[in-house]
Amino acid sequence: MAVMIKKVGVIGSGQMGNGIAHVAALAGLDVVLYDVSADRLKSGMATINGNLSRQVVKKIISDDARKQALDRIVSTETMDGLADCDLVIESAVEKEEIKRKIFHDLCAVLKPDAIVASNTSSISITRLAASTDRPERFIGIHFMNPVPLMELVELIRGIATDDATFDASKEFVTKLGKQIAVSEDFPAFIVNRILLPMINEAIYTLYEGVGNVEAIDAAMKLGAHHPMGPLELADFIGLDTCLSIMQVLHEGLADSKYRPCPLLVKYVEAGWLGRKTQRGFYDYRGDKPVPTR
Repeated sequence: MAVMIKKVGVIGSGQMGNGIAHVAALAGLDVVLYDVSADRLKSGMATINGNLSRQVVKKIISDDARKQALDRIVSTETMDGLADCDLVIESAVEKEEIKRKIFHDLCAVLKPDAIVASNTSSISITRLAASTDRPERFIGIHFMNPVPLMELVELIRGIATDDATFDASKEFVTKLGKQIAVSEDFPAFIVNRILLPMINEAIYTLYEGVGNVEAIDAAMKLGAHHPMGPLELADFIGLDTCLSIMQVLHEGLADSKYRPCPLLVKYVEAGWLGRKTQRGFYDYRGDKPVPTR
């Protein structure tokens, strides 16, 4: 059965969620942005407006397009607000038990033919789908950060995902102006299967004293032409997210090469999660970032 996606729900108004809402609204889709906190919703909407305004300044979009996109987004603090969405994308914290609880509550209010997707960067789509009432209408739609700027979206089918769901999801991603990479349902998929072990190895390089923060980042920017150093990138992603992905890789593939670096664990335990907490491998509380090691 063909699926028409006209109204999109987004669960989570943080960095990824507000980015997904941004690109969906700009593509002409009606968007419902859900979060449990009114303050987070307010902050998410302010971020969307700020990012759209930057696109206006750069002449990527017109001011009319910005206003129309904002008008297409409504926010809600209750799951009931998502009831009539054709597609709902979960973009919550990278913890499986939290995602499962969200899907349990969502499926209780969602119309039967709606598609449910996860923006998970590492967790099994098949396993998440099995916790819902519609595994055949469940799929992984993994956006890259920051969503408005990054061209790629990974599509991941679970073992039960049907062709109609996959085709509708491809059409949706294409409508957003993104490029698709189809991944099999293996831990961390394609991008993070390659990227996060590199970041983890950079942290080991710091942990073992091979180089300091500035030397490691400069080496990869100048020696490998990476736009950001791996430690700077880890701070941007969030060290808690980096750790969660490495744990999924380590547990899912049972290979010691994916063991999270103890220094990464220590930073997360300290609450030094990167940019979002103002401290990670860099301290962001001053006029410019300063290495913490």
